[in-house]
Amino acid sequence: MIHVLITGAGSYIGSHIAAFLPADRYAVRELNVRDGLDETAFQGQDVVIHVAGIAHQKETSENAPLYHRVNCELAVDTATLAKRQGVKQLIFFSSMSVYGVTTGRITAQTAPAPKTHYGRSKWEAEQRLEKLSDGAFRIAILRPPMIYGPGCRGNYPRLAGLAGRLPVFPRVNNQRSMLYIETLCAFVEQLIDSGEGGLFFPQNRDYVNTSEMVQQIAACHGRKMRLMPGLGWLLRMLESRVGVVGKVFGTLTYDMDMSRAFAQAGQLPFEETIRRTEGGQ
Repeated sequence: MIHVLITGAGSYIGSHIAAFLPADRYAVRELNVRDGLDETAFQGQDVVIHVAGIAHQKETSENAPLYHRVNCELAVDTATLAKRQGVKQLIFFSSMSVYGVTTGRITAQTAPAPKTHYGRSKWEAEQRLEKLSDGAFRIAILRPPMIYGPGCRGNYPRLAGLAGRLPVFPRVNNQRSMLYIETLCAFVEQLIDSGEGGLFFPQNRDYVNTSEMVQQIAACHGRKMRLMPGLGWLLRMLESRVGVVGKVFGTLTYDMDMSRAFAQAGQLPFEETIRRTEGGQ
């Protein structure tokens, strides 16, 4: 039996991982760390999965210290205490945001250059965590792209809202790296079983076209969405009203070679992941 503690009780990612891991092989517990860490919290645990953090909040100059405290300092304090109490592996959820790009193709040679409080806090946490890693305490850092699935937060539900309102949508030829929540959970299970540390880039086996994704979402609700070229004016109008539009119509991908670790041949087809996300199971 592998004992797994997830810091960040009730989090979207953490709760899905807890439900996914088979109870006959893993003893999983979620821990609320909002009020700080108990000095004995990690005793008897083999693996700590640190998902506690803040995201999807409007950033201001005033809340920069909050991002640093929650996304960086708490992560380092968690790892330090876990190492002291004999935990063998810590899995830390970082983000694609550490690169500071909204469009482009990220390769193994792309250097982090975060531009937001969120990205900077995750990048600083990564650098400090790496110093704690050794042969007895391995730290695995994950930089996932946009995660989606039933009940997800962030950009996906905003796009789903557009799919429910618009009769036509601009056709764009872009590519996005995305990650279905169940695919992520299966990745984490394999990572736990390996006991490895390092830097990982889990993503779906295929890139996603934003226009086709919106069309798929509409189809799940019995709506026919027409994709039309030459609607740049509509994109500009939507961008001024729905900020997420400008972020998801460019190309933003990880090189697939970066995601070979624990690649899953049995991933669900993209269309099925959208159906499940939209409540079709």
